[in-house]
Amino acid sequence: MEEKPFKRKIYTQLLQWKEESMGKTALLVEGARRIGKSTIVEEFARNEYESYILIDFNKASKTTKSLFEDLSDLDYLLLNLQASYHKTLTPRKSVIIFDEVQRCPLARQAIKYLVEDGRYDYIETGSLISIKKNIADITLPSEEDRIQMYPMDYEEFRWALNDDSTVPLLRQFWEKQHPLGAAHRTAMRDLRLYMLVGGMPQAVSTYIKTKNLRKVDEMKRKIIRLYADDFMKIDASGRISRMFMAIPSALSRNASRYVSSSVIGTVEEEKMTELLRSLEDSKTVNFAYHTNDPNVGMALTKDENRYKLFVGDTGLFVTLAFWDKSFTENVIYEKLLGDRLPANLGYVYENLIAQMLVAAGNELYYHVWPKDEKHYYEIDFLLSRSNKICPIEVKSSGYNSHVSLDAFCMKYSSRIGERILLYTKDYQKDGETTCVPVYFTPFL
Repeated sequence: MEEKPFKRKIYTQLLQWKEESMGKTALLVEGARRIGKSTIVEEFARNEYESYILIDFNKASKTTKSLFEDLSDLDYLLLNLQASYHKTLTPRKSVIIFDEVQRCPLARQAIKYLVEDGRYDYIETGSLISIKKNIADITLPSEEDRIQMYPMDYEEFRWALNDDSTVPLLRQFWEKQHPLGAAHRTAMRDLRLYMLVGGMPQAVSTYIKTKNLRKVDEMKRKIIRLYADDFMKIDASGRISRMFMAIPSALSRNASRYVSSSVIGTVEEEKMTELLRSLEDSKTVNFAYHTNDPNVGMALTKDENRYKLFVGDTGLFVTLAFWDKSFTENVIYEKLLGDRLPANLGYVYENLIAQMLVAAGNELYYHVWPKDEKHYYEIDFLLSRSNKICPIEVKSSGYNSHVSLDAFCMKYSSRIGERILLYTKDYQKDGETTCVPVYFTPFL
């Protein structure tokens, strides 16, 4: 029996594109590999169209790919596709999917003419890192909308576990600014499970089938090896792979920035920029950039040379953090589930918060400034809200103080909206500071 695809929020965006575009643009769904792009796009085609063709360019024959070399006769091309895939397409009621379109750059170039032809809709999927490496000799179509897809967010994870009520209930508590009380412990336990499993559909599926975190860890390791192989295709020296694998250790040092040279040695500036752009385009990581003058419009003072790196999926982050240990030695699973995570592993929560903020549509910024000659203050995340900024300090457990948050709000008092401490305890107010449990992060 065929498995039912997981419910994903991007489905609503696909519907919106179909209704608004009316065939006048194609849609490119970008995102890291193994996040479920192909699955959800095919599910959409199956539900919303009379018929569809899915061309997986990882598997397509040379004959199929060669059809896109000559666009002088679109009737010939489209008839051949229908014959090859044994599908009958109906004008304005069918869609053609170019899956892993980076494997056939000429197919992407053909989008311009296929959209102009107007008979069918077109959806492309691909990993941006691979797409950019395969477009040097083609003309990019302007008739193309793009949407970004991410690993399953916390609500999608709960949906996969047949739980449609938890996140809407959490939202109600947030809107009413009420603590959860006795339910807080359960809410944190559920969130910790998400931290361990993560949002990669294959890992989630493995957990649902087996309820075995060892099996989940094995699946996540396969995905990480796949990413490493992809990085080697882009940079045979292995430097991008090493930068990716070093993210947990970099965060564990609580440094004010990710220092690439400490991982891969000294690299000339132009080459370093290329490596970083490739890593960012892979969508396997989330960049948080330092803003030199925190204010509304933080992109204006974004420091391209000062940044932190987070793994795009916290489940993968957990596995990476203990990459050199077997599962039986991986104490983080036991300690996280039992709410006994030591303070020096608090960076796992920081990665989770980064992932949740990005999934909710936020860009990541932070700010560091000197406290004295040897120490510094740091605001972990900054959000722009209306004409104010919202500073966020992260604590992985209880808290005794929020010194950096207090100092920041004093220094930039006229710019501050709500000031937030994200931590693992229940919701409360501490003077002007709102102390927010981590599971409320998506609502900020």
